[in-house]
Amino acid sequence: MRPAEDTAVADVLPPEGETRFKALRKAVRKKALDLLMRREHSLSELMKKLRNKEYPADLVDEVVAQLADEGLVSDARFTEAFVRYRANQGQGPQRIQAELRQRGVDEKIQSAYLDAGDPQWLERAAQARCKRFGEAPPEDFKERARQARFLQYRGFTTEQVRQVLDDD
Repeated sequence: MRPAEDTAVADVLPPEGETRFKALRKAVRKKALDLLMRREHSLSELMKKLRNKEYPADLVDEVVAQLADEGLVSDARFTEAFVRYRANQGQGPQRIQAELRQRGVDEKIQSAYLDAGDPQWLERAAQARCKRFGEAPPEDFKERARQARFLQYRGFTTEQVRQVLDDD
């Protein structure tokens, strides 16, 4: 027998019309709340996950909109948590912004929580460099280029990388 979370849509629904629709709405809402209990999700991400469970798209949209109206799912809250988590992992603003874009977060919300010009990014870039390569500055051009590629891969801007490597 399958686990409860992998139950097919048809397995949880009674056969009658209106009762069946209410039961389906309840099942979609329950699954959405189960996902939100584990971690924050963007609206787009939550809709995508629910649609992948083969729930009807119009019902998914309706349930997610209701959850947003109730304040149970929020792109702003998701973005705040996501930026904080990724920044603490040593990732830079460009990479975080690209990941938020992939998750369907609006540009206005991104810019409210992610300012690439903030001086904290220089500190985070320096910490990431020191954690990976140690306190000593790069000895030659080859090592400097290697460290620069690492920081750019992490999502720091060219200017941030230059400043961190020039400060050493």
